[in-house]
Amino acid sequence: MDRVAQARALATQAHAGQTDKAGLPYIGHVSRVAAAVRGDDDAEVVAWLHDVAEDCPQFAHRIAAFPAPLRAAVQLLNRDAAPDEDTYYARIAAHALALKVKLADLADNADPRRLAALDEATANRLRHKYAHARAALGV
Repeated sequence: MDRVAQARALATQAHAGQTDKAGLPYIGHVSRVAAAVRGDDDAEVVAWLHDVAEDCPQFAHRIAAFPAPLRAAVQLLNRDAAPDEDTYYARIAAHALALKVKLADLADNADPRRLAALDEATANRLRHKYAHARAALGV
């Protein structure tokens, strides 16, 4: 099995039964992030895995099956790996692969169609959060 297929299978299993803030299957978000970076196998692997360690800790050990550079990018995308938000974004901004995936993640999270499915207070909070993230990443 190639790495992209392996990552997709792990993410699908790890996120099974999870839903996003709008009540939709969470794997849809992960799939859209992976699709946004398709054509770059390393980025696609990282995209499939980007929320596994943080949101599915019982599956985190399985990320060890991937090459060290990919694991490093996934680790940078885990908020628990940084002591604070500024450090989190600075580390991502300095790592091309993690940055590519994070920008795809932010684009999907900030999609107006996704935000429109939420209550106004939540949508406004998330708009502010994602605008801050983009600014912190220099975009």
